[in-house]
Amino acid sequence: MSTPKMQENDQDVIKFIKEVASETQQTDCFTLLELMEKSTGIQPKMWGTNLIGFGKYEYTYKSGRSGTWFLTGFSPRKQNLSIYIMNGLPEETEKLEKLGKHKIGKGCLYVKQLKDIHIDVLKELITNGIERIKKDPQNTVKS
Repeated sequence: MSTPKMQENDQDVIKFIKEVASETQQTDCFTLLELMEKSTGIQPKMWGTNLIGFGKYEYTYKSGRSGTWFLTGFSPRKQNLSIYIMNGLPEETEKLEKLGKHKIGKGCLYVKQLKDIHIDVLKELITNGIERIKKDPQNTVKS
């Protein structure tokens, strides 16, 4: 079996942000670092070469496929900030309506800038996502 590309590693998170993010994105990234660290109580770690994650959990799908992933995280991308909120983001319709300007994927929010969204709603989405991970019997939280 091959090793997944997106594994937790010891790359420097601050150095990564300063090297890849625009000035505006850097400010937003440092805001997200603080917000997610407070929400999780966990220091950020790089995952792969371009994801910043907080904590980790092991999951097993009904198919038997399993892996390890972070509880929450983000990545500065050229077009937007990708904010990873796992387990049920599409079910958060009411909160997403209040969030502000964003796009959504299965477990990911895409925002151009944090000034376009309500940070308190984002905090709730992050907290709710982590709680869903912890409650799911198919998951084992490691940190």
